[in-house]
Amino acid sequence: MSVKNTDEQTPQQGGSLLGWIDRRYPLISTWNEHVAEYYAPKNFNFFYFFGSLALLVLVIQIVSGIWLTMSYKPSAAEAFNSVEYIMRDVQWGWLIRYLHSTGASAFFLVVYLHMTRALLYGSYKEPRELVWIIGMLLFLVLMAEAFMGYMLPWGQMSYWGAQVIISLFGAIPVIGPDLAMWVRGDFIISDATLNRFFALHVIALPLVLIILVFMHIVALHKVGSNNPDGVEIKKYKNEKGLPLDGIPFHPYYSVKDSMGAVFFLILFSLIVFYWPEGGGYFIEAPNFEPANPLKTPDHIAPVWYFTPFYAILRAVPDKFLGVVAMGAAIAVLFAMPWLDRCKVKSIRYRGLSYKLLLTMLIISFIVLGWLGTQPSTPLLTKMAQIFTTLYFAFFLVLPFTSKYEKTKPVPERVT
Repeated sequence: MSVKNTDEQTPQQGGSLLGWIDRRYPLISTWNEHVAEYYAPKNFNFFYFFGSLALLVLVIQIVSGIWLTMSYKPSAAEAFNSVEYIMRDVQWGWLIRYLHSTGASAFFLVVYLHMTRALLYGSYKEPRELVWIIGMLLFLVLMAEAFMGYMLPWGQMSYWGAQVIISLFGAIPVIGPDLAMWVRGDFIISDATLNRFFALHVIALPLVLIILVFMHIVALHKVGSNNPDGVEIKKYKNEKGLPLDGIPFHPYYSVKDSMGAVFFLILFSLIVFYWPEGGGYFIEAPNFEPANPLKTPDHIAPVWYFTPFYAILRAVPDKFLGVVAMGAAIAVLFAMPWLDRCKVKSIRYRGLSYKLLLTMLIISFIVLGWLGTQPSTPLLTKMAQIFTTLYFAFFLVLPFTSKYEKTKPVPERVT
């Protein structure tokens, strides 16, 4: 009786260095499972660029961030000057800093578009509820990462923006004051606050982001990608068990995404080289002044990607209820798989009610984003209250309208 040699080389492995590695680490099988032999629907459109672009921007942020930490000093006395040193004296330092600051805005832009695509085509519905939940956790961690990174330049807007946001913790009954002091690490925003935000921004939160990105991709590949028709491609397979309406991710979508990345990087580079401040939306003018606890800027507002939620906060007269409303505006997104009761996924075949509601949500979010950048006036506050109501109306009305929604016939296979 012969015993099979478990170390016998397979034709795929061969005797090469790659084969030697693969016999000790599942390199080729992992590549095949998640890239080469991962079948994706063949009708992906423009909206399906933004998942891969988010991954690209994450890499840009990590690499540029590592370079910035080599010259940055996380000290209240030296932070602002170290940023100026990076901008003026470090070779190509200005470029690295602008890559990082512009990258933060680009990250949120592609993530918001990625979320919009999920709302358009029902990518949060069964069996992708967990993919959506992990994606929303990613969004929350990204917001925390961006907020803590925004404080690090130690400019006027960094300091006072952090002062406003951290003070919100103090509005929580009973534990609020102690919680705010715990977040600050001191009685006021000081060197201790800057140091702990630096540690979280550079080490802790990026690790959590990377882990969640890994979980998001694995969960997606377990259930398969959605498509503009909202049709499950695993339903119809050929004699080899491969989806009839699918194509291998590599080389088809790897090439397609590469072309999308090229166009994105061209636009990204134009902004970095010619418009890095983004008209005051990417880097505000007060942030070119060192933090001064004795001088408050004329108008304190967060960066544009936080302003929709900031407008919701200001729309509510009571501070605590404003904090609750702002938190609820994010938390309610987690419930989308259960709020939407319609069996049809794609907006292509959904009824008029959902199309109108989604249009209302998108317009409300954009208007709230603009209102969050403006000084508070009675008229603008009233507008913020109206559009905050419309924002939450989407989630309150959806369970009822979606249950009885008149939909169009969904094709058996992708069109």
